[in-house]
Amino acid sequence: MDIFKLGDKILALLEMVFGFWNNQVSLVFSMLGQSPVNFKGGGPWQVVESIEPIFVGVGSSLVVLFFVIGFCSESVDVREEMRFEVILRMLIRLGLAEWFVANNVTIMKAFFTTIGNLVNALSAGQYTTLAIDSTQADIIKNLGFGESLIMLILAALLSIIIIICGFFMIYTVYFRFLKLMIIVPIGSIAFSTMAGNRNVAHTASSYTKYFLSVVFEAVTMALAIVICNAFINAGLPSFTGNYEDWAQTLIYLCEMTFTIALTVGSVKGAQSLTNKALGL
Repeated sequence: MDIFKLGDKILALLEMVFGFWNNQVSLVFSMLGQSPVNFKGGGPWQVVESIEPIFVGVGSSLVVLFFVIGFCSESVDVREEMRFEVILRMLIRLGLAEWFVANNVTIMKAFFTTIGNLVNALSAGQYTTLAIDSTQADIIKNLGFGESLIMLILAALLSIIIIICGFFMIYTVYFRFLKLMIIVPIGSIAFSTMAGNRNVAHTASSYTKYFLSVVFEAVTMALAIVICNAFINAGLPSFTGNYEDWAQTLIYLCEMTFTIALTVGSVKGAQSLTNKALGL
């Protein structure tokens, strides 16, 4: 009897959940390709710009302090004479530090725009969307009551996992925007250390590396989503050849669930992957 055939209901559930995942992926790509300047209509960035002058004022004052520290440490060093080139180097360092403190937001905006354009080029509307294979869909439609009941339970579990993964992925992308907006004002203080000696200027180097890792994190996230979606749509795993059709479909759905979880794990660990890949 048709009442015992759950195939159509299972397919409807899977298509709804896969549609949800595709919408989340599309939202993530639109957010990753967006500059923090335009995020949420620019409201959060206006707050950042309103408090930026405070950090610039503090950073400009610290430039003088760190320059004095660097000058004293080098002038009392008996191994290094105060030659013209030494003084010139310190003055260049002072000028660069003041320039970075005053223009750090402008520099960061250029990075935001560049990375956003790169992410848009990666997606360009060509990334693979998640969809169930037509062969597996036909198998699900023709399942008996027992097999379809098992499949329904698995589809329900898969749906819960995909929904959780989708929201978790959105949370990770939102958290990246939050990190960027928090560290932007701090840049003025970090760059002020460039006026000091090598030990003091290490702070500016560490800040620059962290900033680059957070910015380039968007590219790693986009690559992870594109590649993992291609994994999902590659078809059945090679080891399912000896199983019954319905068992192959079960394995296929399990692999889809695993790959979706892998996608979210890659997105979550994007900053760590970026650090290792670029040596940051």
